[in-house]
Amino acid sequence: MHVQEGFAILLVLVGLACPVIVLGVVYYMKKRMEHKQIMAAVDKGTALSELMHPRQKSPLWIKSICLGVATLVIAFGLVMSSQPGTIIAFVLAGVGAAWIVRGLLLRREHLQPKVAA
Repeated sequence: MHVQEGFAILLVLVGLACPVIVLGVVYYMKKRMEHKQIMAAVDKGTALSELMHPRQKSPLWIKSICLGVATLVIAFGLVMSSQPGTIIAFVLAGVGAAWIVRGLLLRREHLQPKVAA
């Protein structure tokens, strides 16, 4: 391997690692700021129940469909790369299709009106 190839690989790895590092630092700073705010409120005598707001969770069907689409995209990328791992791509495509079907079934259940018994 030549020195130029080594530098090219290093440059690609640094380019891929920078967004991950930036997101990690931003997440750390956000959590640190939240902690400081909570500690300041506790020092003033505010109850924790007033500070903590319940998070609204997105419906499970949305997460399932997103995961399925992402898995299908990865499988499509593996098929297009024409590497010998096409069996893995077909397995991933099957898993992605299963996640999408699960999401659609959960969506149908979520959208049906609830009947009081």
